[in-house]
Amino acid sequence: MAKTNNEIPYKIYLEESELPKQWYNLRADMKKKPAPLLNPGTGKPMTLDELSVVFCRELAKQELDNDTKFIDIPEEIYQFYKMYRPAPLVRAYFLERALGTPAKIYYKFEGNNTSGSHKLNSAIAQAYYAKKQGLKGVTTETGAGQWGTALSMACAFLNMDCQVYMVKVSYEQKPFRREVMRTYGAKVTPSPSNTTNVGRKILEEFPGTGGSLGCAISEAVEAAVSQEGYRYVLGSVLNQVLLHQSVIGLEAKAALDKYGVKPDIIIGCAGGGSNLGGLIAPFMGEKLRGEADYRIIAVEPASCPSFTRGTYAYDFCDTGAVCPLAKMYTLGSTFMPSPNHAGGLRYHGMSSTLSELYDQGMMEARSVEQTSVFAAAEQFARVEGILPAPESSHAIRVAIDEALKCKETGEEKTILFGLTGTGYFDMVAYEKYNNGEMSDYIPTDEDIAKSLAKLPKVPGEN
Repeated sequence: MAKTNNEIPYKIYLEESELPKQWYNLRADMKKKPAPLLNPGTGKPMTLDELSVVFCRELAKQELDNDTKFIDIPEEIYQFYKMYRPAPLVRAYFLERALGTPAKIYYKFEGNNTSGSHKLNSAIAQAYYAKKQGLKGVTTETGAGQWGTALSMACAFLNMDCQVYMVKVSYEQKPFRREVMRTYGAKVTPSPSNTTNVGRKILEEFPGTGGSLGCAISEAVEAAVSQEGYRYVLGSVLNQVLLHQSVIGLEAKAALDKYGVKPDIIIGCAGGGSNLGGLIAPFMGEKLRGEADYRIIAVEPASCPSFTRGTYAYDFCDTGAVCPLAKMYTLGSTFMPSPNHAGGLRYHGMSSTLSELYDQGMMEARSVEQTSVFAAAEQFARVEGILPAPESSHAIRVAIDEALKCKETGEEKTILFGLTGTGYFDMVAYEKYNNGEMSDYIPTDEDIAKSLAKLPKVPGEN
């Protein structure tokens, strides 16, 4: 029997036996499926064999699977999950009190592991499939460093080589995040670099650039295909990643159901889509099936506004134009975001699955400026006792805004947001905010138009 709202504890933990044993594939419940990845050479949908040149074969299968609703979590991954899952669902009583709002606020906290974020959920899965295939190692990109840290942990656990191309501005801003990766045995290279052909080309075209996730992806893909026994793995954007991250939403929903709570508003930060897609998965599934309705809000930085100012079109997933074409909300693969402090959200495009849902009107999007994000982060830290990562703080910003609207109207709405990581490696950013040295950069229409003008031509699409 569900407990009443008044009996809900500060932290809700599921029993270990309640840990999801299957990932949920949101695409299976979508009547209109996400547009397929296209081979940039032929313009035709990527085949399993083509994707398997870059990705592990089992991951390529997951990438293309639009129909299997539930996929069993392999026992080895399930046992690894038990080291840090189930993750707590927290009722933000202290934040509610500080805001003086009638709203009830919950957050799913994914920072209770050494990587400090939700990224480990997919990192261990991708490393496991690479190991099972008999590979020597994997290559990847990382922005803020959470994904690189998580993958280096997973590879160390499985005794695999890990090569990380870290966006140069984050490499310089976050030396300690870099050193955690190296502690776990990863080789970390600032991107763009002179170690790859595509890196040298980008440096020639954009001298002095701080890089972007699109640049780092290009380098990591080139490194993977040029070394025998290696494959490329990605921490966001892809369908397979959203699949693995569905454990976040499955746990959150199970914990809420346990206490008879139904959220009215669900909020997640959005860069490529791993956190948002994982959090909303089972709730969006109910919405798609007509079983329930939720207001879902994606929050992105005003400096890199893919949803709110981008175009829904086929584009390269990387700056070097070596990856397949994905139909997504994009600012253009050559768009170079300002060096803001939410490195994990500095990506020019958005997951094809989330882009299709947004295009269908199944969720909203909002962009927020950096200084307002850090104001929310500090307010949250002071009352809830957790120092949040800049990425997750975008969701905190909008959760606070929605709670304050409830204060104005007197509505007792229930708000759920994802707190996907901790900010202990982001102290340079907090220092700049506290010193009044942080600025807000918003790209001009001309900046975005210049990048969008270079979108690839896809017959019948763009």
